Amino acid sequence: QVQLVESGGGLVQAGGSLRLSCAASGRTFSSYAMGWFRQAPGKEREFIAHISWSGDSTYYADSVKGRFTISRDNAKNTVYLQMNSLKPEDTAVYYCAASTIVVVTTAPMGYDYWGQGTQVTVSS
Repeated sequence: QVQLVESGGGLVQAGGSLRLSCAASGRTFSSYAMGWFRQAPGKEREFIAHISWSGDSTYYADSVKGRFTISRDNAKNTVYLQMNSLKPEDTAVYYCAASTIVVVTTAPMGYDYWGQGTQVTVSS
């Protein structure tokens, strides 16, 4: 079992940057692919980014491609989401999630473990 805890959210002006972290418990973190999702009020949970267990492969939603970067440090049991050029429409609760599926998975049901989320608010 994996427990995930996100941090790094906050309030930022449009055009600014934030780096989210997701710390995982358990010695098997490196065997999981990881994803970031977000959910705005009244909207469905949206896929943002995916990284393979090794960190060699990444995949992004079109809405964040070129602005967000996912990375991981398996020695620290942590996955990161660097968010640049933030827009008001990026405002949401951001979640990290762990998946045992090897291929890129964008559906929330493909993930086995979830963090509690961290709020990101981008002001205009």
